[in-house]
Amino acid sequence: MSKPLEGKVALVTGASSGIGEATALCLAQAGASVAMSARRAERLAGMVERIEAIGGGALAIPGDMAVEDEARAAVKRTVAHFGRIDILVNSAGVMQAGGVENCDTDLYRQVMDINLMGTVYTCAEAVPHMLAQGGGDIITISSLAGRKGGPMTNAYSASKHAVNFFTDAMRQELGDRNVRVCTLMPGATETEVGDNIKDPNWRSAIQQHVGKEGAVKPGDIGDAIVFILAMPRRANISEISIRPTIDTSA
Repeated sequence: MSKPLEGKVALVTGASSGIGEATALCLAQAGASVAMSARRAERLAGMVERIEAIGGGALAIPGDMAVEDEARAAVKRTVAHFGRIDILVNSAGVMQAGGVENCDTDLYRQVMDINLMGTVYTCAEAVPHMLAQGGGDIITISSLAGRKGGPMTNAYSASKHAVNFFTDAMRQELGDRNVRVCTLMPGATETEVGDNIKDPNWRSAIQQHVGKEGAVKPGDIGDAIVFILAMPRRANISEISIRPTIDTSA
């Protein structure tokens, strides 16, 4: 089996389920050593076992990306354990529902803290290491919701829109120093993204949306990430959208 990422070191946030979990496995299968961070320590421990079972190097770093010290610590521990960080995949994310009328601002803050600020924290810590070692890759998992808003996706769409522009600005800032940056925007993908939505009606709607026939599989996203990373260094795939083939409306 081809291992285009042999010798590389990756950190994947949100690695205990969904896109983050699948990405960590795909990176390991492609030859990378993988550090994984998420809040659910027991799931991360299981991921380490799965990666080591296929001969890969793995490290579990439990933590909450909404907490700056914990997000930065994930990068620091990756470098301390493996000696470098070549790849950062920002996959930690959360969705909550609601518009501005009678909104719960704590939910807005939660969404922004994890989706946007968690990405800022890890990038701010990883970039100096990448520059010092001569290059690296950063991939941020955004969403097609970052392209359009809606009355029930106000906070989520706003956070992903901000992530898109933060990530592209980073690309422009770092591209001439061999740090490639990509925004990846999935459409409906089979994940647990809807499970923690507090509004019961919207929780059910999102669960049905991501569980519908033909939804993208998390492994499809992981495979796309390996493809992006395996491109020649002269090529930076700066933005990519992945949506279900049968869904022509989104």
